Amino acid sequence: MKRSHLSLWLALAVSIPGLAQQHSEQKHDKYVWPTDEQVRKKLGTWQTAKFGLLMHWGTYSQRGIVESWSLCPEDEGWCERKGPTAQNWFEYRKGYEALQTTFNPVRFNPDRWADAARKAGMKYMIFTTKHHDGFCMFDTKQTDYKITSTRSPFATNPRSNVTKEILQAFRQQDFLVGTYFSKPDWHNEHYWWPYFPPKDRNVNYDPKKYPKEWSQFKEFTYNQIQELMTDYGKVDILWLDGGWVRPFNTIDSTISWQRTIPYNQDIDMARIAADARKKQPGLLVVDRTVSGEFENYVTPEQQIPDQYMPIPWETCMTMGDSWSYIPKENFKPTRKLVQTLVDVVAKNGNLLLNIAPGPDGEWHEEAYSRLAEIGTWLTVNGESIYNTKPLAPYRQGKWAFTQRDATTYLSYMPEESEKQLPASLTLPLAPGKSLTLLGTKQPLKWKKNGQEAQVVIPEKVRQQLANQPVWVFKLG
Repeated sequence: MKRSHLSLWLALAVSIPGLAQQHSEQKHDKYVWPTDEQVRKKLGTWQTAKFGLLMHWGTYSQRGIVESWSLCPEDEGWCERKGPTAQNWFEYRKGYEALQTTFNPVRFNPDRWADAARKAGMKYMIFTTKHHDGFCMFDTKQTDYKITSTRSPFATNPRSNVTKEILQAFRQQDFLVGTYFSKPDWHNEHYWWPYFPPKDRNVNYDPKKYPKEWSQFKEFTYNQIQELMTDYGKVDILWLDGGWVRPFNTIDSTISWQRTIPYNQDIDMARIAADARKKQPGLLVVDRTVSGEFENYVTPEQQIPDQYMPIPWETCMTMGDSWSYIPKENFKPTRKLVQTLVDVVAKNGNLLLNIAPGPDGEWHEEAYSRLAEIGTWLTVNGESIYNTKPLAPYRQGKWAFTQRDATTYLSYMPEESEKQLPASLTLPLAPGKSLTLLGTKQPLKWKKNGQEAQVVIPEKVRQQLANQPVWVFKLG
């Protein structure tokens, strides 16, 4: 991801109001609706999906460290290096890139992931084919810095081309599938040119002064994306990260991290998108934080917008504290995860939840249990999520509002101390004819009071639906 490690991110967000948004701010007045009918159709399908899976996985998983960022020569908390060679960047980089020779995820089983995600109610999946460090989790022909290289022990495994295996496993479970791809590549000699030491996350030379170097990097990037669009079956989403690689005229000077971009880093998105769509008609292109025609939906990171947004958007968020694998992860409670999904959907968004595989190729078992618990809730309450549209006032106190055709859903998000629904409750909207709680067929007694309604919850129903993360009232 293009951001800090979450613990630091949260600390800064609390101490400096507004900083939490600097990697996530979206100005929806700059959104450009696609004109290609196939893209619009795919976008509509994606908007009904509501809930997706993101996976960050690479050689960095072996060390249980932040993905890629320890290579970045910036004096930021999330770039901190650790270990015996941490005091010398050049030695550290050598050791980091040697992780390729020991990365051997022998427990890799994407079918288990896809099955767990489907049962959790997820409908689409984005996988990191390459992060900023440049290590490729697919069988690219452009570099040997890849999981299928003879330098990598996993190359002898029949499932070594993990991107192909993952996309196939999820497609077989009827998922929309997407490829995360980092536009910057800190391994590539035409991005961090060996003639100069790297200074920060950006290209380490002026592309205007050295156009041949930049041209070669552009071609490398184009070729890798073409490989992903050609050799890996049907792809629905191209999810591009590393928003500092962008045309200079797209920089928003009101966003602090964008003010630090020193050069025009235009990689010709028009060509990339057009040729990708020749191979994948209707492909959604998500050039994160670069507002315009190549950002088909926007992606606030680790946060939920305060208000409903009238454009396509997705909150990308970690299930635990980290995007990448850490040995002892602090997973969010199921209640928090379900309430996050409900909040996002009520504001017209999708939730993309990240789970990080470990160096052995497996998730933490706790991630599976979280998904199973979310799935249990969605099995009962999913009709208030999927194929719904937001309903004004969208969010109000503990309430979230959605609708499907003539049916309205009012989702009540309890405090942690609320284990049961109260015996009587004021609904912010009155039903037309009928009122039930999802999970029970017993009709509820209610009395209209202006636009509101007073409802009585029978004790039997309160006990039957105890300890739910969210209770959903269905108004007919």
